[in-house]
Amino acid sequence: MKHPVDIQVGKRIRQRRWMLGMTQQQLAEAVGIKFQQIQKYETGMNRVSASRLWDIATALEVPVSFFFEGVEGVMQGGKKVAPDLFAEKEAMELLRTYYAIPEAQRKRLFDLARALGSAA
Repeated sequence: MKHPVDIQVGKRIRQRRWMLGMTQQQLAEAVGIKFQQIQKYETGMNRVSASRLWDIATALEVPVSFFFEGVEGVMQGGKKVAPDLFAEKEAMELLRTYYAIPEAQRKRLFDLARALGSAA
């Protein structure tokens, strides 16, 4: 049975990999494993060891703590209590595109989105 924390860690691996535009194969090569293992980590099917998580964090250029962000919201009697905003490919693509925009323009776009959200 999959543990909710393993599922959350796997989702965070997938999200960060996707945000970087990295394939499972590229991440696997950077870590020194087969891409099938990355697939198993991302689905929570296999638990990621501490040393492997360190290697993945290094390859994805994030601190290890990144993978545990949001765990508190996932765990409440072992059940998910908040919707996974990154489950939709469209949301991930929107984020990746947003961060590809130069910073000055991105700030203006953010301000516009905030104003539109307040008006709704």
